[in-house]
Amino acid sequence: MCPLFYFWQYMHDLSQIYREKIKKVVEPVIESEDMELVDVECLKMKSRWLVRIYMDKEGGITLDDCSEISNQVSDLLDIHEVLPDTYILEVSSPGLDRPLAREKDFIKYRGHNIKVKVKNKLDGKKIIRGKLLDFNDVNGKKILIIDTKEKTYSIPRETIIKATLEYDFS
Repeated sequence: MCPLFYFWQYMHDLSQIYREKIKKVVEPVIESEDMELVDVECLKMKSRWLVRIYMDKEGGITLDDCSEISNQVSDLLDIHEVLPDTYILEVSSPGLDRPLAREKDFIKYRGHNIKVKVKNKLDGKKIIRGKLLDFNDVNGKKILIIDTKEKTYSIPRETIIKATLEYDFS
């Protein structure tokens, strides 16, 4: 394997470690404001980290909600020194292309159109688009069932890099 692959894998693993640390720090704050943490993205940019926090609540998130949580979370990340370098913090609602990161997201959005990026190609594709039919536990493994009209895929949860809702404008 080439050195670039190992570097990419190292950065991906590091991002996941920081992502989990950030979730542990910010989730109690978000929940204390009667909101839910939807997802956290942690990406290494050229000279700093980019931290994206997606949150939601009944009736939707306002700009004031984002501002309030941003102020609280920024202070907490600094106090706990979660990231080793400087960072940019973005706090927002999940939007129309809401990330599906938790088991309860896959259960809640059964019947909706989703886009899934997988680690290994399925029928020559790394991106599968279709209707989320189900989310099951099969022999201890979490499996997404997605209908693409051409084929129905059973995709193990651990092979998914990213999953998002796909809004249908028709």
